[in-house]
Amino acid sequence: MEPTREQWYQRRIAELETQLRQRDEHIAALERQVAQLAEKVAKLSKNSSNSSKPPSSDITKPPKPPAPPGQGKRRIGGQPGHPLHERPPFGPEQIDTTRTYTLDRCPDCGGRLKRLEHERVIQQVEIVPEPVMITEHRAGSYRCTRCGKMHDALMPATVTKGGLIGPNLTALVAYVKSVCHASFSTIRKFLRDMMGVTISRGQLAKVIGKVSAALASPYRTLLELLRTQSRMNADETGHKENGKGFWTWCFRAELYTLFKIDPSRGSDVLIEVLGKEFNGVLSCDYFSAYRKYMEDFGIDVQFCLAHLIREVKFLLTLPDRATRNYGQRLLDALRKLFRVIHRRDRMTSEQFQRALKRARKKVLKVGRRAPPRAEAQNLATRFRKHGDAYFRFITTPGLEPTNNLAEQAIRFVVIDRRITQGTRSERGRQWCERIWTVIATLTQQGRSILDYLRQAVHAYLTGQPIPALLPIKP
Repeated sequence: MEPTREQWYQRRIAELETQLRQRDEHIAALERQVAQLAEKVAKLSKNSSNSSKPPSSDITKPPKPPAPPGQGKRRIGGQPGHPLHERPPFGPEQIDTTRTYTLDRCPDCGGRLKRLEHERVIQQVEIVPEPVMITEHRAGSYRCTRCGKMHDALMPATVTKGGLIGPNLTALVAYVKSVCHASFSTIRKFLRDMMGVTISRGQLAKVIGKVSAALASPYRTLLELLRTQSRMNADETGHKENGKGFWTWCFRAELYTLFKIDPSRGSDVLIEVLGKEFNGVLSCDYFSAYRKYMEDFGIDVQFCLAHLIREVKFLLTLPDRATRNYGQRLLDALRKLFRVIHRRDRMTSEQFQRALKRARKKVLKVGRRAPPRAEAQNLATRFRKHGDAYFRFITTPGLEPTNNLAEQAIRFVVIDRRITQGTRSERGRQWCERIWTVIATLTQQGRSILDYLRQAVHAYLTGQPIPALLPIKP
């Protein structure tokens, strides 16, 4: 029996409803897939501007932020209104030779000339044709006419212990090797072409070994003093040794910076270096090793606000609107906090503290109220658990809210790693630890690296105490 028209319509309606339901389910599945893919794209798009990743890990350079309204692109060079910076002239005690040029007659008409007080001065620096001096040291041999024993005349310690390379050239080789990131092959070419001296790679390695030995004692002294510091910035970056992964730790104190290379990236390094009873404040990022060290031993920590801002910016790249809105509210609160910090000079101490505490309260309030989304809740949990550790600088005089000091100090190491490709042995590791510490510390103090290396090498060769890296108190 054929179905009636009404039955046919009902069957057709049921079929269309089934098709619509299947299409709705398919669309919902596609929307979920698109959201998952968008989240993956956002995570893969993490770079140094919206996460804690270092700039060296960026596949492509993040785009620069747009210029403020009303301000165009800056031209290269000095900016309008900036003070003029010129190199000061050499003093009379630095000038080796003075040459004076005169005129007897007017070059145009041949008339007599009257000397004026003004004169044009150009100071020129030039290298000498032979920048090295080669000295042959001879020690006579003697026999005693009474006892018959043989004796040789004594040579200076800088000659017997220094060997082929003198103290000043030893310091220069170490300087070029470290500060200039030069390889042994480059140093050989430099010495050959510039100074007419041919030295083997093995001999250069021995020279670096002597300088490393000279720096052992000052390095050890700084390492022992780390535990006594009231403020400490710490950071770490990767290091390669014969293909194996190591970590270069950077510890920046008020007057010096120390580097330590270790196979571990865990809190055991912090225990070894700073001890279990470190009484200062440790400034660092939110890496797990620092959190474990803080929780295990009750260490006061200042987590980096700059890292936090970058992680908040990452929330703005996620597809979920609630997460983006949460990130924007939190970013606005953090910007208000930094506006207070930047206006510090315009407020009294009491006004500044009150404004900081209000801004801090706002950040914590916004940060702890997150929507029920994974990325937002992760950040909210951090605020609930460690929120106060982001604002230790408010109650600790001289403490910075960011970890920029350690990141700036470690930048030289990252550049050196890219050029030298790491180390090959424990001796190479020790050399890097010591020379990086010397470079960063003397740069921090505004002292000459080459002068210090000369003094350290001379003291090492003559058996005298190695000069201290810390300034001597009067």
